[in-house]
Amino acid sequence: MKNKPNPKDIKKHSVNLGGHKTSLSLENIFWDQLKNLAADRSVTVNQLLTEIDLERTGNLSSAARVFVLEHITNNAVTNDR
Repeated sequence: MKNKPNPKDIKKHSVNLGGHKTSLSLENIFWDQLKNLAADRSVTVNQLLTEIDLERTGNLSSAARVFVLEHITNNAVTNDR
């Protein structure tokens, strides 16, 4: 039986942002959420990260975490109404 990855573990991911190869380090829980959000939007993770990259002010890893947290926060507020 395969052990489930620890959601707090950080893993480096190679990505392609609009033809530019780069990498970012994210905790597994954030990477999983990015994959889910990309699937919900019918885009690839690379496409979603390209959108995030175009609007970021800090580093890509931080911008991706903020994007996920904003999505979760916005959904929590919507569901509370």
